[in-house]
Amino acid sequence: MSEYLDSLIHRVDLDELVRYVDNTCAARDFEHLIDIRDRSRAAINTGRQLWPIATLANYRLALYAPAHLAVRSLDDNARTFMPGPLSEILSVHHSWDELSEHLPQGPDRSLVAYERALRGDIIATDETDALDIPVAPCEWEPSYPIATYDDDGVHCDPPTLPDDDYAFTSQSQQAHDSNEIDDCEIDDDDTVTAVRELFSSWTTESNGSVSVTVVDGSIRDALIVHGLSDAQTAPIATSTALAWLAWAGASGGAHGTRRGMATGRFGAWWLSATIADIVDDWPLTDAASQNVMTHLQWERYSHPTRDTNGWVVHLAVHDPSTGVSICIDAADSAD
Repeated sequence: MSEYLDSLIHRVDLDELVRYVDNTCAARDFEHLIDIRDRSRAAINTGRQLWPIATLANYRLALYAPAHLAVRSLDDNARTFMPGPLSEILSVHHSWDELSEHLPQGPDRSLVAYERALRGDIIATDETDALDIPVAPCEWEPSYPIATYDDDGVHCDPPTLPDDDYAFTSQSQQAHDSNEIDDCEIDDDDTVTAVRELFSSWTTESNGSVSVTVVDGSIRDALIVHGLSDAQTAPIATSTALAWLAWAGASGGAHGTRRGMATGRFGAWWLSATIADIVDDWPLTDAASQNVMTHLQWERYSHPTRDTNGWVVHLAVHDPSTGVSICIDAADSAD
């Protein structure tokens, strides 16, 4: 077997190496899968570009191997071309109880704990919270959309909207549209930066775009200043908005690198804290500071000039404590 693998590596036979990986996984010979990964990675020393095979073998190792071998995927530092972070991939088929005894202390262990907590596992309260947010979701948080992985890659649909959150309306708002809107747009670099960071994979690694308008006024004022005076809106629960923001922050959009739901959830927390102007209180470990975020008033909007398919987040939010409203306009396309 080793001689045959050596011959495939020597002639850089990528197609046959993919089949070799498939057959090794089918035989559940995960020790040999580690060998395939390591030899393919080392082939660069002889000028042979076999990183796709090394990446494939490591991905399958994390996804399908028993826990004590699956964690060996973390030994490989070359993770750029994975369909998602190894912490999330490891968490698909392995429980925290299976993984924890094999994971050394460090960021990888903490991120796996976050991912498994999102899937319902109980994590000890003394586990390191590397992201400075609670490892286990709080009662007021949503059920975040969880990614699945298979031989074809990653799949994670956007959150579903409850029926009572779905209906758009523009009634009783049109009269306000005709009122003169004073120069109410304000500079808020912190909020704009937090939004752009949340969607950075969409905009820097894919075809996406994101724009933000911040005003001292209502959500309707923010939409008007943003150029969407005839947008229709629908109130949504804070938990629903948080799920959408986390989904966006976790994904890579159409072509970017997925960052994982643990990172997406952190991004949603950070943005919400920035909007609520409580970042100085970070980390938000007490119920009082978290409660400020739950009081933000969220709406989703629809407009004829804005696509509603694919990777889209059209949200607006009002902070009743400051009177500030923000329009978030983000989209990405596979084209």
